[in-house]
Amino acid sequence: MSELAIEIKGLSKTYKKSKKSPEKVALKSIDLEIKKGSFFGLLGPNGAGKSTIINTLAGLVNKSSGTVKIGGIDIDQDQQASKFKIGIVPQELIIDPFFNVRETLEIYAGYFGIAKNQRRTDEIIEALGLKDKAKATPRSLSGGMRRRLLVAKALVHNPEILVLDEPTAGVDVELRNQLWNYVKKLNQAGTTILLTTHYLEEAEELCDEIAVINHGSVIACDRKENLMKVLSSKELVLTASEEINPELLSAFGDLKVKLLAKDKISVTYDPEKVAVERILRSCFDAKIQITDISTNQPDLEEIFKHLIGSK
Repeated sequence: MSELAIEIKGLSKTYKKSKKSPEKVALKSIDLEIKKGSFFGLLGPNGAGKSTIINTLAGLVNKSSGTVKIGGIDIDQDQQASKFKIGIVPQELIIDPFFNVRETLEIYAGYFGIAKNQRRTDEIIEALGLKDKAKATPRSLSGGMRRRLLVAKALVHNPEILVLDEPTAGVDVELRNQLWNYVKKLNQAGTTILLTTHYLEEAEELCDEIAVINHGSVIACDRKENLMKVLSSKELVLTASEEINPELLSAFGDLKVKLLAKDKISVTYDPEKVAVERILRSCFDAKIQITDISTNQPDLEEIFKHLIGSK
């Protein structure tokens, strides 16, 4: 039994030349493995190829080459069975204006052939905070509520994998927090989550593994804690009890030291090569009395910019 929720090997996609546009290579031999139960982030700038990967998983784009398995099922061999394994929340707010929230979910459950006595419509409506909107038509809902409805539609068949394509675009902070609380519960219960987002702080907080894609190629894929070490530097900001004489900074040797204010210095260092103890000992040698210490280190946004820029 495979331990992978999604397995992609050598996935390529070239959009053919048309009257309106030239030939475009969207994906170049992509390899990705997403483990069952993981919270996986797929990041990249606009036009990097993220949507093409998701649309391939959804069966909306025909790949040029390569293999894609969803829940161990090859989409070329049994696309219908693979679709039962996955629920996709699209980036676009696609709604059916003719049915209310409850009717919409019932119809989608019917599409998947789920018997009425096995449907979780009311449970999903309550879990996503749509109970008081159950009889409202989608066109009367706010953007955030419509986004919740899209998530609800993706969950009607109880999929093993949930794909969230920019799920919080245009959603206010309160709705965003409620959505993430629910998605985290799903993940803790065993649902594999695949997330694309331009809010990199979300990916940093939520994901346990992250892939970065640019110009149709995967340029980084690792566990989050390993990816955060790509820029192996930290900044230690030290506040002294009195004005610091710049001549005393020579006590720090080859360390990168900068005077930020009359009583404050910054020391930038590689935590894998330099111990904080060495920095504090240099302060002692320089007879600098420290009253406050704070640290800064690169966040996912800085690492993302570095990866995109370096490639």
